[in-house]
Amino acid sequence: MKEGFRNQKLIFEEKKAIKLFLWLFYISFFSFDIFYYYIYPRFSKNHISDNLNQGLGYWYYILILAVLPMAIYLIRKGNPYVVKYIYIYWYILIDIIDVLLTYLGTSKSYASGNIVEVLFILFSPIFVNKKFFWTVTIGIIGKDLLIGVILQDITVLFPVIIYIILSSVASILLIRFNSYIDALTSVHDELRQKEKLAVIGQMAAAIGHEIRNPLSSLKGFTQLQKEQYPNTNDYYQIMIQEIDRINSIVNDLMYLGKPKVLEFKNSSIEEIIAYTLSITQHQAERQSVVVETLIEGPLPPIDCDAKKLKQVFINLFKNAIEAMTEGGKIKINAKVLKGKKMYVSIQDEGCGIAEEDILNLGDPFFTTKKDGTGLGLMVSNQIIKDHKGSFNIQSNIGKGTKVEVILPIFQN
Repeated sequence: MKEGFRNQKLIFEEKKAIKLFLWLFYISFFSFDIFYYYIYPRFSKNHISDNLNQGLGYWYYILILAVLPMAIYLIRKGNPYVVKYIYIYWYILIDIIDVLLTYLGTSKSYASGNIVEVLFILFSPIFVNKKFFWTVTIGIIGKDLLIGVILQDITVLFPVIIYIILSSVASILLIRFNSYIDALTSVHDELRQKEKLAVIGQMAAAIGHEIRNPLSSLKGFTQLQKEQYPNTNDYYQIMIQEIDRINSIVNDLMYLGKPKVLEFKNSSIEEIIAYTLSITQHQAERQSVVVETLIEGPLPPIDCDAKKLKQVFINLFKNAIEAMTEGGKIKINAKVLKGKKMYVSIQDEGCGIAEEDILNLGDPFFTTKKDGTGLGLMVSNQIIKDHKGSFNIQSNIGKGTKVEVILPIFQN
């Protein structure tokens, strides 16, 4: 639905641009020739109005008007994108025929063209379409060069030089338009992301506590049953683990809904990594995953909320382990960058992530895992941002994934 609405908006904007173009095209085209063939001769000794009886003559204008009904039909049918191409191709074809009929086989010097050629070039950036811009530029300049070669007349070089200069100006405008649109798109995507977070926050605020209360009771009764009947059921431990997993998801939602105030203090990144490795060690051993740690130290303490960073690295280590279902190696590297930043990388040998999916990682509920919630990386990314750090993911399908975390050593 949203995609259809977006397409309708694009068609609407294209229609507005093409309608403006058509008005300017016909007004410029006929105004220029009326001035050139009727008004100008009255103030000049050169009576050039006879040129209307040469070449295509009045058929030139009839043929130019002939494409207007087709343009109106295409606009009404919701396909305005091809109209501008029809006009540039049709104009070039008709103008070449008219010029050749007028000058070929004569000794007259080339003196033709219309102001609409300038309009084509300067107006092309309005469509914000590089393909159309190059079609217009190459078409108009190529037309004059072709005529110059056929007529063997170097006077065509003057309009060619003018058009090259105008095309350079138009290309600058096109680049600026594209840059401006990219900026607007980026802001729009950021606003959409904030809207998603706001929805999650409202949902978390509404149901978070309602879920956690019965969850605590359920876990308590399950632990009590396990203690009273330790040898009667092997599923108690699984039930407790699943309850803890649900509780972890609720905690992620609660953090996104109402982020807690971080408690910054000097902490050792080595201790944080060692703690998270001890938490995930059992899972790594169970999946035959070997962890290789390289600490390029000694490392200075960093100003951070150690509990939150532990949460981040637990998520990252678990993701790396779960990506290697048949075992493998995880390389962890920690060092200080020249810019006084703490750098930590986690590289696995897992299945990897598709390039198009990397762009969506961190979006609410987007996940590449069968049993994932899409909240772990989102929470981790938010925590890193709260620490004024940066988060980068590089991945190749079948080769593995590398996650880089860069944190300031001291908060400003």
